[in-house]
Amino acid sequence: MDVTIDQEGCVAAGQCVLAAPDVFDQRDEDGVAILLQPPPADQYDATREAALLCPARAIHLSE
Repeated sequence: MDVTIDQEGCVAAGQCVLAAPDVFDQRDEDGVAILLQPPPADQYDATREAALLCPARAIHLSE
């Protein structure tokens, strides 16, 4: 699974971090989402949920 984040479009809601804390985090200075690591297979469902919960639709997945 490939994950990209549109950091310009991110509204720093933090839903991705709540859904998949092993995959996403937020920058301290502005709260914009960052990718910690490509999701391992056991995190695919959580990563998909994070993308669905993103209010800005800033997380893009390709499988």
